[in-house]
Amino acid sequence: MLTNAQLVLQTGEVFDGKTPVSQERAAFGEVVFNTGMVGYVESLTDPSYVGQLLVFTYPLIGNYGVPAQSAWESQKIHVSGVVVSELSPFYSHYQAERSLQAWLHDQKVPILTGVDTRALTKTLRTKGVVPGAIAPLSKRPTQFEDFEHINWVRAVTVNEPIYYGEGEKLIIAIDCGMKENILRSLLKFPVRIKRVPYDYDFTDEAFDGVFISNGPGDPKLCKETIRIIEKAMAKQKPIFGICLGTQLMALAAGAKTYKLTFGHRSHNQPCLHLPTNRAYLTSQNHGYAIDEKTLSTDWQVSFRNLNDQSVAGISHKKLPYFSVQFHPEAAAGPEDTRWLFQQFYDLLTQ
Repeated sequence: MLTNAQLVLQTGEVFDGKTPVSQERAAFGEVVFNTGMVGYVESLTDPSYVGQLLVFTYPLIGNYGVPAQSAWESQKIHVSGVVVSELSPFYSHYQAERSLQAWLHDQKVPILTGVDTRALTKTLRTKGVVPGAIAPLSKRPTQFEDFEHINWVRAVTVNEPIYYGEGEKLIIAIDCGMKENILRSLLKFPVRIKRVPYDYDFTDEAFDGVFISNGPGDPKLCKETIRIIEKAMAKQKPIFGICLGTQLMALAAGAKTYKLTFGHRSHNQPCLHLPTNRAYLTSQNHGYAIDEKTLSTDWQVSFRNLNDQSVAGISHKKLPYFSVQFHPEAAAGPEDTRWLFQQFYDLLTQ
């Protein structure tokens, strides 16, 4: 059973829809959109979406249900709420264990369906990412939290170090909200991984390389992580960053970052690999980018987003440090750039 509800933006726009009758409370978050045709399970369990109301622009969502937890990107759904045009009443897939609606209900995550997501997305592209709320008609909110200045990484990092794998080379993985498929991708190589909290200082320990994970929010708020990366760079050992990890690497190198108007969240972002002049389709989910003009002469842009020419990857000209703004592990999305994990492993064994 559904009842009338609405999505209210801080800028004043209201979009009508329907929610389950059991959904009585308002859900607040930063409203963002994802243009992927598939991958809603991976997106919803991606810790980078914490504190956000996620709008799916693809019209029909939920048609292939929800698989077992082993296919998720974390232990739970992280978004504050979901907005769709049409929620599929039925699902069909050999791996599915339940419907999307049942899954959201079990995890107490609100959903708003029947929304004109095309009009909503056009508004977000014009006004930019803004706070909003999914609310019953009788409880229209008038105040919104300043989500932009919350350190969301604290909410999604591990509490203590965790060890994985067997191998001679030890990788320190800084967990700022790391997706499980990144961990799976690293463990395809004969390495050991020590997954540490975002503020864990490992620089006096023995290690062979450092990985900096994806994660939510403004990278400048992760001051402890930036300081630790600066100290790790002094060791001149291989460092590889993905998504937020790219922004943190840039900040540790003395560059600056800025907030994108509406971010890059999709599975079809074209990026040019400048050293080879080869284009790749990439999966992306981020709201901040590197200010290219602030990179020092020791660094270079390695990938460029072909949609808006923003920085999609950086590398040091002499030392083994590199990072990318997209997700080579996909989940969901293209796997065209999985070779970056091999590149990192090769640097560890040189």
